[in-house]
Amino acid sequence: MNRVLDYIDRNLDGQLDLPGLADIANFSRYHFHRLFAAWMGETLGDYVRRRRLEVAAHKLAAGGAVLEVALSTGFGSGEAFARAFKLRFGSTPTEWRNNTPARIAAWLAEIDAQHSNPDQANSKHDQDGGGAAGEHLGSNNHHGARKMEVKVIDLPPARIAYRRHIGPYGPAIGQFWDATIMPWILGNGLAHATCYGIGHDDPSVTPADKCRYDACVEIPEGFEPGGQFSVASLPGGRYAVTRYTGSPRDIGPVWNRLMNEWLPSSGLQCDERPCFERYESLATQTGGSFTCDICIPVKAL
Repeated sequence: MNRVLDYIDRNLDGQLDLPGLADIANFSRYHFHRLFAAWMGETLGDYVRRRRLEVAAHKLAAGGAVLEVALSTGFGSGEAFARAFKLRFGSTPTEWRNNTPARIAAWLAEIDAQHSNPDQANSKHDQDGGGAAGEHLGSNNHHGARKMEVKVIDLPPARIAYRRHIGPYGPAIGQFWDATIMPWILGNGLAHATCYGIGHDDPSVTPADKCRYDACVEIPEGFEPGGQFSVASLPGGRYAVTRYTGSPRDIGPVWNRLMNEWLPSSGLQCDERPCFERYESLATQTGGSFTCDICIPVKAL
């Protein structure tokens, strides 16, 4: 089923029919629709429509032309795209694109308010803007006094085993690592392997219960994880990388500062590869504070 979700995201501009997706999943075409709905909590058609509109929202926020965005996400015309987009987000595509700075500012202000009020933050952790067990960038929040230190470097591809969590980001992700991933890592002799956390969705756009997160560990050639772990290749290439040391609860404002302050002033833009956190020897990090690199795939404007 993970192969199906990944295939959908890579082919949003193409024909995504039930028989073809059932074949990718190696499931019976007769039963696939029911199995997909039971696993994802929404029908295949609803899922594809939601993903197309969420990806379109991101492309518009990055300044994409409306018709170009519509075609690249599988809509046959600008008119059909505009109708579907307004039904989902309550604004036209052009309004969404033009209002991006104000929308981001409002969302950052809400996150700041949550972090300055622990009781509120704990009650609303499902809306935390981060992705993994937690990381920070080299400053305390997006008002931080210290300049963010970011390096643009080339990273090699990595062969990874991953297990997917679907649900709210925040504390649940840390529990997922502790209860499910780390015992498997230690049991397979991978305690010193590099680990990665990939948050596939933006919680300001995607409903919290639909957010996808992959907990990943680098594996050598020939190693086959089996069970509920899948194998994938994490793309190499050029990334903007910044080192974080800190506690999990500061993840949201720091991710937002990197994406919404550093990136627009860098002369670079994100491409289609996933953003991720990279942890070296995660099994040795204890005490509620840890170190990782936050990696954003970039290309020239």
